[in-house]
Amino acid sequence: MPNARATLLSRRGILAAGGALGLGAVLAACGDGDAKSGGSGGGKAAADASGPWSFKDDRGQTVKADKVPSRIVAFVGAAAALHDYGVRVEGVFGPTTTKDGTADVQAGDMDVSKVTVLGNEWGQFNIEKYASLAPDLLVSTMFDDAGTLWYVPEESKKKILAVGAPTVGISVYDRQLTEPLQRMLALAKSLGGDVTGDKVKQARKRFEDAAARLRAAARAKPDIKVLAGSASQDLFYVSGTHLSIDLEYFKALGVNFVEPPESAKKQGGGWYESLSWENANKYAADIIMMDNRTSAIQPADITQGTWKKLPAVKAGQVIARNPEPILSYDKCAPLLEDLAKAIETAKKVA
Repeated sequence: MPNARATLLSRRGILAAGGALGLGAVLAACGDGDAKSGGSGGGKAAADASGPWSFKDDRGQTVKADKVPSRIVAFVGAAAALHDYGVRVEGVFGPTTTKDGTADVQAGDMDVSKVTVLGNEWGQFNIEKYASLAPDLLVSTMFDDAGTLWYVPEESKKKILAVGAPTVGISVYDRQLTEPLQRMLALAKSLGGDVTGDKVKQARKRFEDAAARLRAAARAKPDIKVLAGSASQDLFYVSGTHLSIDLEYFKALGVNFVEPPESAKKQGGGWYESLSWENANKYAADIIMMDNRTSAIQPADITQGTWKKLPAVKAGQVIARNPEPILSYDKCAPLLEDLAKAIETAKKVA
């Protein structure tokens, strides 16, 4: 996820919009009786649950509470995954709505009009709003091995933690997609989500079938070369498979990826190589998977001539990729299906 990862590497230099509120005001807001009784509460299963609750997250930290959390705040992608398992989230942070007010691709099937948005962009996290929700759990993903909670601004982290809600981190760093999928499923189960119903069983079966289809497609066409890219105004990013949960899994299934050398990925923290648009044709590819997040320029809006001349672009062999997959089987199955179909129908053009 090139653009966001580049931001992560320099996150200490970014001002957090929510960090200006004094700590005393935050704690006062958190103690407000109306805030604690307001809102519709968590999902029914979670809200009705009683008794002790605990969950060991991917930092190795065991979070405990007297009862199952029901006032959950989460990074939007994690919230979307929990939503697929019937776990309601009160507040979200991260790309939730687009400029026209519609749901961002990272919001999945959530009704974004029914959640409190604490920040829609990098560095935004409204601590006063957060405290007013009286949260009893904060959930996010992690893109490093240091336990950094994604989209929780470093500059205001202490004030956010001072509100008192425990935190859970699900790692999406240097592992295959199936592992964080299972971890999110486990978290949803602990929060009272429906993880054994027919809908979830069907989604998991669809995911497994899609994996088998992708493996077969890659085996049938081993010479089809796939490039994972992302576009900004000045740069074309080429991701390596190492570190990214989706690409690592696709590669394990046999997909033949363009792989920039480690030396070329140093400026991208080991995730990707940055190319000027003049050098966008550095790697030959038959299929290009392009970052579909709103932070990236979409293929239809790329005007650079070198892009339009790429063989895969000229052949119409460009598909979407979400570098931050929503961690439910329902949302991940189509990712495998789309890539399998692209390989099945691709012509050798590079």
